[in-house]
Amino acid sequence: MSYEFLQHYWCFVVSLLGAILVFLLFVQGANSVASSLGWTEEGKRLVYNSTGRKWEFTFTTLVTFGGAFFASFPLFYSTSFGGAYWLWMLILFTFVLQAVSYEFQNKIGNFLGPKTFQFFLTLNGIVGPLLLGGAVATFFEGSNFIIEKNNLVDIQALTPIISRWANASHGLDALLNPWVLVFGFAVVFLARVLGILYVMNNINDEDIRSRGSVRLIGAAVPFVILFVAYLVHLLLKEGFAYDPATGIIFMEPFKYLNNFISMWYLLIILLIGVVLVLFGIGKTIVSKDYIGGIWPAGIGTVLTVLALLLCSAWNNTAYYPSTADLQSSLTLQNSCSSEFTLTTMFYVSLLVPFVLAYIVYAWHAIDAKKLDKDDIKNDHAY
Repeated sequence: MSYEFLQHYWCFVVSLLGAILVFLLFVQGANSVASSLGWTEEGKRLVYNSTGRKWEFTFTTLVTFGGAFFASFPLFYSTSFGGAYWLWMLILFTFVLQAVSYEFQNKIGNFLGPKTFQFFLTLNGIVGPLLLGGAVATFFEGSNFIIEKNNLVDIQALTPIISRWANASHGLDALLNPWVLVFGFAVVFLARVLGILYVMNNINDEDIRSRGSVRLIGAAVPFVILFVAYLVHLLLKEGFAYDPATGIIFMEPFKYLNNFISMWYLLIILLIGVVLVLFGIGKTIVSKDYIGGIWPAGIGTVLTVLALLLCSAWNNTAYYPSTADLQSSLTLQNSCSSEFTLTTMFYVSLLVPFVLAYIVYAWHAIDAKKLDKDDIKNDHAY
């Protein structure tokens, strides 16, 4: 295993975790439309209990995604999580708020009332995907940071900090870029699409399923428009490339289009993913009896996001570009851990398939029976 192979391998692992995280945002998406899907108090409780069985998967994947990035690409972790901390703190705060809301919305002694915590779940359902989508968009649009590695050896430096944010916004300035918002809202509506598909599959209630078909159209149309708009923008824009011989970062016209052409297998994965998402949406809308759309759409989401994330890093591309100082942009080569660390983690990662097998088993056990109104009448219901 060469050092270059390990760098690309761990980029793949982190990208796969990110893609799975985007799929699991169906929890947030369903919560954001719970009032219109459930309509009645009983119906809303059905939706919240359906997503409440899965929110731990999303939160755990988010933490694992951050941990994998920290171990394999520590300079990215210190630059993004340390510099753009307002953006990441808002993301984590909304997810913590979600966990608290599930547990306390219907607890005895809740003086704030269930509606307050249901509002928090809706807030997380919108803000969480929006900010996560915005964070992913910065892999293509750039962020405002500066890398100064010489601070570690310069005794005259005021502080031995390698990276710093170039302004006082600490990550929130990314939301001023219209294309970051376009991608962020595309993720919001994708999460809603997946959430509606999941609820229709998981809850045995004809009223919710009939409303779900209508709400699905309202979420799918803006998602498709926003995603296609950003994809066209991405393929036509200049990209952040680097020369592996010198490490020089430079702007290359049609960089991401060239990446998909050079790495044709990623293009095939992207197209398969898009087709699966559209198939899951379309068949659910057309067929009144079809409730399995979450599975093709979910697999398609993972494939699409995986292809996009790998396109942002492979083929001599700066995956975390800097708009403040082009040469501060992060690449797989200048931001990764040592070869020893990556090699050690490679052998640890061989246990991942066993963990995934357990998750599949647990998921199947939880969903062995479709949720119905009887399931929200016991003391363990949210």
